[in-house]
Amino acid sequence: MIINLISKTWKLLPRNARTFLTRRVQPKFTVSAAAIVFNAEGKVLLLDHVLRPHSGWGVPGGFIDAYEQPEAALRRELQEEAGIDLRDVSLYRCRTIKKHIEIIFIARAVGEPMVNSREIRGLMWTSVLEMPPDMSLDQQFLVKKVIEEKEKIDE
Repeated sequence: MIINLISKTWKLLPRNARTFLTRRVQPKFTVSAAAIVFNAEGKVLLLDHVLRPHSGWGVPGGFIDAYEQPEAALRRELQEEAGIDLRDVSLYRCRTIKKHIEIIFIARAVGEPMVNSREIRGLMWTSVLEMPPDMSLDQQFLVKKVIEEKEKIDE
């Protein structure tokens, strides 16, 4: 119940208020590791994250701890949030969004995911056509682009 209240409150805050609060914890910049995670059928894992603004749906990942390597952070986050391990992890790209650095990987899931954290409300395996319509356009674009590039390689 408390997590739902925090989530609703966080999502109601204006973007600049969320940024302000985040900067109190990470004053210089934040760094996260995320991944487009595929299963054996070629579907992509999405998590419904409590603190993600608007729609909670997006690719799995999280903030990197001090002295932690990006791939190690990604593996930790996937284990904590969805209870899965990864294989065939490869760096896809790095990008900056204002004072945030995002390191994006591509990986394959080992095992079946389950909601393993209070930060996660749900999860799903999805194709491009099945992505939640209220998922952020940036996340939708990222997933579509990776799938398109993967299909070109597999041809």
